[in-house]
Amino acid sequence: MIEASCHCGAVRLEIETAPETVTSCNCSICRRTGVLCAYYSPKNVHLVPAEGATDIYMWGDKSIEFHRCKICGCATHWAPVDKTLDRMGVNARLMAPEVLAAARVRRFDGADTWKYLDEA
Repeated sequence: MIEASCHCGAVRLEIETAPETVTSCNCSICRRTGVLCAYYSPKNVHLVPAEGATDIYMWGDKSIEFHRCKICGCATHWAPVDKTLDRMGVNARLMAPEVLAAARVRRFDGADTWKYLDEA
């Protein structure tokens, strides 16, 4: 079990496996919050405490909820508004340094081309 935690510890995410890859995206929200996203099925992530610990921000087409701790402000994760979708992002910077260090970082151009920059 991998744990990710905001700075103050009010928001913890328990995840079944460490990420093999994390994504560094240059879109306006990821660039400003400084997240590295690890993607999971929501079934494999347990939020502790589950309710009330985060504020939600949405923009654009309002299809993604960006969560941050209400106390310390750390960006913790994003989740789709449509809960039938089987993908969410966890801020891997909240994981232990050795967990993050073992993951390969992929660069994604979310600001312009919407493709991974390290692919041919």
